[in-house]
Amino acid sequence: MSEKRVAVVTGAASGIGLAIAGSLAAAGMRVLLVDRDAAVRDRVRALADKGFEVDALVADLSREDEILGVARHIKASAGRCDVLVNNAGIHPKNKGDKFAMPEISLADFETVLRVNLSAPFLLCRELLPLMKANGWGRIVNIASRAGRTFIAPVGVHYSASKAGLIGMTRQIAGEFAAFGITANCIAPGRIETPLSSQSSPSIIEKAIQGIPAGRLGTTDEIAAVANFLASEGAGYVTGVVIDVNGGVFMS
Repeated sequence: MSEKRVAVVTGAASGIGLAIAGSLAAAGMRVLLVDRDAAVRDRVRALADKGFEVDALVADLSREDEILGVARHIKASAGRCDVLVNNAGIHPKNKGDKFAMPEISLADFETVLRVNLSAPFLLCRELLPLMKANGWGRIVNIASRAGRTFIAPVGVHYSASKAGLIGMTRQIAGEFAAFGITANCIAPGRIETPLSSQSSPSIIEKAIQGIPAGRLGTTDEIAAVANFLASEGAGYVTGVVIDVNGGVFMS
């Protein structure tokens, strides 16, 4: 078994997840990149070429059996999990715009919650015992500004999933703090990612006009915060939401 700390990052084939995985690998962790997109294997090869200890697993996080398969893979291949970053998320768009609430079916609502909230719950449930056994662990959940406040271009299913993720994170933080485990959220604002680029250009331009920093954020800026929360130095930080949004929302 490797003595390196082991990190799992979901939604790691691109965007925020890929940036976080690279940052944790650069910090000396052994990182498993999980994504439903088989391109995650190419990302792992590129990171491995830099000398990082990384692996890839293709899994559909809308399916409970595949989520549990991720947990089984970790237990069998590493026997430990020190850092879990729940980043994978979906936000269905209607030709670049949001789906209004009357247009969202119960099936669509539940699909978003399965990926954005149920998958993190299942992974936390399965992997927290490994952290507890080692007396150390870090849960980093990628929420959203939409889970903190009203955002006009956001669908109600996405907002509900991210608000639920924040609530779940706080409960985990309280229940597991005595075991050396922290649980925190990052709530990104408008970041340049493949997911955010699904919005129409007019929506993106309007968003930039409302950001005091006057620009979109970068995935590296989110990764830097995640790297801190996953570090030894963040041991007294738990149950918090860190807003990374250029000043557009100040809690």
